[in-house]
Amino acid sequence: MENYQLIVSGVVQGVGFRYMTKVAADKNSIKGIVFNQADGTVYIEAQGDKESIEKFIQEVKHPKSPFAKVSNVKIKEIPLKNFDDFSIKYLNK
Repeated sequence: MENYQLIVSGVVQGVGFRYMTKVAADKNSIKGIVFNQADGTVYIEAQGDKESIEKFIQEVKHPKSPFAKVSNVKIKEIPLKNFDDFSIKYLNK
């Protein structure tokens, strides 16, 4: 099991990006969180097996939302947490 922090920049707020991230997470059996940050980026923590994480990250980099445009994804491995599911948080508006 691996846990990663992703900071996504581009046109990623107000365009359905968090919802599409949840869809990708559920599809790939990823647990974690996603929320908008005050600086216009989106914060994601994604936990799962290596193959599932890799698929999920590719979907984050190429979102299915027609309005979202990802310009950069900063990725770093972080310690495991006890997530029950993948949820959209409404923090840091």
